[in-house]
Amino acid sequence: MTTDLMPHPMDLSASALATAIRAGDLTPADAARTALDRADDRNPGLNAITRLNPRVMQEAGSVALRLAAGEDLPLAGVPVLIKDNIWVGGMGITQGSRLFEQFVAPEDAIAVRMLRRAGAVILGIGTCAEFACKGSTNTPLYGMTRNPVDPALTPGGSSGGCVAAVAARICPLALGTDAGGSSRRPPAHVGILGFKPTPDVIPYGPGFDEPVWGISSLCPLARSMEDILLMTRVLAPLLPDAAGEPLRLAYSPDFGTGQALEPEVARNFNAAIGALSDAGVALTEAAPDWQGTTGADPLPLQFAGLAALFGDRWRAEPALFDPDLGAQIEAGLALSGTEVAEAHFSAHRLTEALRVFFRSFDAILTPTTPCPAWPVELSAPATIVGKPCAGRDHAAFTPQANHAGCPAISLPSGTTPDGLPLGLQIVAPRGQDARLLALAAKVAPLIGGTDPGMV
Repeated sequence: MTTDLMPHPMDLSASALATAIRAGDLTPADAARTALDRADDRNPGLNAITRLNPRVMQEAGSVALRLAAGEDLPLAGVPVLIKDNIWVGGMGITQGSRLFEQFVAPEDAIAVRMLRRAGAVILGIGTCAEFACKGSTNTPLYGMTRNPVDPALTPGGSSGGCVAAVAARICPLALGTDAGGSSRRPPAHVGILGFKPTPDVIPYGPGFDEPVWGISSLCPLARSMEDILLMTRVLAPLLPDAAGEPLRLAYSPDFGTGQALEPEVARNFNAAIGALSDAGVALTEAAPDWQGTTGADPLPLQFAGLAALFGDRWRAEPALFDPDLGAQIEAGLALSGTEVAEAHFSAHRLTEALRVFFRSFDAILTPTTPCPAWPVELSAPATIVGKPCAGRDHAAFTPQANHAGCPAISLPSGTTPDGLPLGLQIVAPRGQDARLLALAAKVAPLIGGTDPGMV
């Protein structure tokens, strides 16, 4: 319920919502009903949700019974959206593909089970770029997903539906995936937070076969750092507390890649670094030495994996596929074994460059993206700094952490003069998730990294 004294439940943080439900000020049914109402009102203009959970009110009732029985539920009654490539038992999970239009997940992914165990209610399924392999969310099965900040723009991909729903306050939390930046770049484009843990810190699977095994993580998505920490504690309960010793922090406007930044991104990043310095945070300008990775490109691994999984169907029925995915599959079919091996070597060289860098630093701060969100009709921005943009230039700063297995987080970092959200990324060494989260909790309020309207 909503009164003059109480905000709309979906305007609350997940932490505040769960507290209100545990205190009896709201019921799980109140939360579920208001989330459904918000979805009915706001999803048609966004296309953020592929389907709502038909059992959502039943799940809310079960949570109420558990609370009455005295269970301590950290996510009591909190509606959560699940990305359309993560299994939710009994629901249609499609990966945004016509090939899986009739697929029903036979069981919950472990992480979904953990969310339910903590008292969360599964609101529904968030729209996903086909096979989670595209930087915008525009699928043959569901069409275009739009950015709630400006519906003429994309929220990015592949977790576009989940971030759009959280930013639009349809629900306070979502679970995404990230194999190259899919739960960091989209949060930056809509003004929320996305945390990519070290692989398997949050248990992965059971679920679909992946084009590239071992580089993807399940990712908490939220509007506040408090909620990122809450969701991570539920999904990674064995994660240790971070030590309190000083950290050696680096920053780099281009992550050492040479990628140009749109002027408003450069100004925003410089302002964030200035705010941190003014607050007494010690920072050194430095970047990984990618010299030994010249020409390194692990992206053919994705093409080869897609070709192995779907090449026969593509050749037989190309009309079923997003043309952009078809081009990736065709590229994969044309690769030689030697070229695939070279892509593996490329991934290893990126990993080694970051490993060497992190001998001297405990984390590095970069822009999450070199540009703000772009028109929704386009798979990638047409230009960056006025120059034609290659298909992955907008993703220049995120895949390295995936191939190296490093945890990374994107925090909101203000906006462009036109009001488009921008993000600050922090990357830490593999396994240093707790340290990264502790650092992010300190950095976020200094750069405006929490929705100022959160209650």
